[in-house]
Amino acid sequence: MTPDTLMTPEKIFLDGKTFIPAEQLPIPEWPCVVSERSQPTLTVKDDDLFFVTDTIGNISGCSLNDGNPSMGLFCCDTRFLNRLELQIEGRSPVLLSSTAEKGFSLSALCTNPRIDERLRAETIGIRREIVLNGALFEEIEISNYSTTTVNFELSLSFDADFVDLFEVRGYDREKRGRLLRLVEPTTEEGIIDAVSSVPKDPSTFREESLTLAYQGLDGSVMESRILFQHHQPDSFKGYTAVWQLELASHETQKLGYRVNMLKNNQSSSTVSAATTLGQAKAAELMEEQNWVQQITRISSDKSTFNRVIERAEQDMYLLRQSFGKHKTVSAGVPWFSTLFGRDSLITASQTLMLNSQIARETLILLATYQGKNDDEWREEEPGKILHELRLGEMARCQEIPHTPYYGTVDATPLWLMLYAEHYAWTHDQELLELLWPNALAAMEWIDRNTQQTSYLGYFRKSKRGLVNQGWKDSGDCIVDHKGELANGPIALCEVQAYVYAAKMRLAEIARMKKRLDLADRWQEEARSLKVRFNLDFWVEDQDFCALALDGDGKPVDSITSNPGHCLHLGLFTHERAYSVAERLRAPDMFNGWGIRTLSSLSPAYNPMGYHTGSVWPHDNALIAMGLRSLGLIDQALEIFQGLFDMTSRQPYQRPPELFCGYERNGDNAPVQYPVACTPQAWATGSVFQLLQMMVNLVPDAQNNCLRIIDPALPESINRLSFHNLRVGPTILDLEFERSGTTTACRVAKKRGNLRVVIEA
Repeated sequence: MTPDTLMTPEKIFLDGKTFIPAEQLPIPEWPCVVSERSQPTLTVKDDDLFFVTDTIGNISGCSLNDGNPSMGLFCCDTRFLNRLELQIEGRSPVLLSSTAEKGFSLSALCTNPRIDERLRAETIGIRREIVLNGALFEEIEISNYSTTTVNFELSLSFDADFVDLFEVRGYDREKRGRLLRLVEPTTEEGIIDAVSSVPKDPSTFREESLTLAYQGLDGSVMESRILFQHHQPDSFKGYTAVWQLELASHETQKLGYRVNMLKNNQSSSTVSAATTLGQAKAAELMEEQNWVQQITRISSDKSTFNRVIERAEQDMYLLRQSFGKHKTVSAGVPWFSTLFGRDSLITASQTLMLNSQIARETLILLATYQGKNDDEWREEEPGKILHELRLGEMARCQEIPHTPYYGTVDATPLWLMLYAEHYAWTHDQELLELLWPNALAAMEWIDRNTQQTSYLGYFRKSKRGLVNQGWKDSGDCIVDHKGELANGPIALCEVQAYVYAAKMRLAEIARMKKRLDLADRWQEEARSLKVRFNLDFWVEDQDFCALALDGDGKPVDSITSNPGHCLHLGLFTHERAYSVAERLRAPDMFNGWGIRTLSSLSPAYNPMGYHTGSVWPHDNALIAMGLRSLGLIDQALEIFQGLFDMTSRQPYQRPPELFCGYERNGDNAPVQYPVACTPQAWATGSVFQLLQMMVNLVPDAQNNCLRIIDPALPESINRLSFHNLRVGPTILDLEFERSGTTTACRVAKKRGNLRVVIEA
């Protein structure tokens, strides 16, 4: 159904509602409480919604430092609330404790400050619970712990700026849409403000609501509709609901509301919203329980390690997001809560042993958006896999090219790699056949783009596109040994490894499909690439692999983590692979927690640099896989131990997107990167990739076989078990136990006829 909309310069009529421009009807404002210091935040997420508040559960309307720009309630790249502020007698509550442990909900316990002579400090208990499930729900319980009856005012202030997420991130806009006011039908006296009064006659009582609205430059009308439940407000002042409360000694009262987000009178969220917080919570818990039953459950004999695994399992659930009929993992909260190519593909690969359904949905979804035309604005080309999809006003108005945007060089070979990996785990012939035309189109895109230089490179075409289009996509990271920026087109070393792996793996599938012409050609092209790569990318005086080749075909010769991605894909000669592995473990690269993105000896090194000295968990997990493939098991386990120690010191034992590259020194904690996403998909996925590295599972579902090659547990773990592991149609339980330097494996249970071969 399409909404019934009529617009005039003065009014908008939408499905029986009337809106006018906000400037025509000024409303009173409720003062905000100034925070004296920068507030830490709590983040909750459910599907396509996420919500960032301070630790009280507030989003203040003001602060000395203009607050945290990421705070707010977001859906589909639009901020539907930028103020949600609970006050008691015009003062901010005092925090006692709070948590966002569950991921889709937060709870906070607060009390009152001293208020004149009327209310002693810490006599009122305020318990808040906020849940996301297609809408935002909050219930507030207020308890009087004094010995006498108390009277006080409680207020909740709302506001919505409806800004695009790219505006929040700092993008400038020349024009914006207009804020609107919802009004009741006109009377003889004129327009009635829809939030001006609350009926007090019980016979006329109805549930009260507030509506905040905005019309975008594309004509879309966005609404945040707030419906109050339980104890209705006594009055409104603008977008502030006010309660005059009277509580007897030890009496408790409950307030509540929900916020629905609408676009053109249709729900913005793809999730069907519940009616009450209790229903929302029950729906979330049921869905999470279904998820837990589908995944491989992993546990060890160490409680700290188990907490890290349990958090990673839960975060993979939280990061799943609906896109049409399919659901895959979004890249991270707050900035990247959407569909990505590279991030979703790497995460899906990391989690194949957890739940292969993530990979299946990711492959189908990205194939749906596979490039069909040549479009420089979006950097789309036939066969190319997208980089990023956005749904906000700036995308709808073509102010950014993310509809979707295709500016990534590595998503296409990574899609082909996952296509083959998924088949190895599942023997899903139906999907293999369904996506074979997409695989051919992806390989044709690679072949077209390697014709000129023999290597797959990138060069920005869109004026609003990314300058760098590999996984290190910040503008300052592709530097040579002098710290100087390289000029494009850029051919990254790890991208050539992805192409090599894609051709080798697709050759096997083509052979299976009796396409010997393709199998022989792809295999020969991969072999030729390996010979050329080891000549052109090798920097003799460094005895290391170049980060990239620049636009002149010269090596970009800085020492970086990128060559570590090549180690487990077979592109290096044997000797050069070992040389790269050894160099990555030198003190200028390995800081004790993990391997830095850039050597600390580089003039461009910055331990706080996004890609110029920081440490990324997923980067390290891929390198650990490479070390393991070379038989360097102790070195791979050293990376695991550093990352595990780092993760165990994080809030909720959750690995961040990245952390600073400062050296590990005694008992010092790892230094947090100020605006790292958390939870973040491939950081969370690195937990499972490191587990895969330890136990070394090699699935071959087509031939009904699982090889377990020389499993190795670190000294910090004695026993590790996998329950409900799926390979093809078989479900099995595996148990690993370490004794000294040897790790034994036992098949504890098997439902199916899979052959399990354990190789020491």
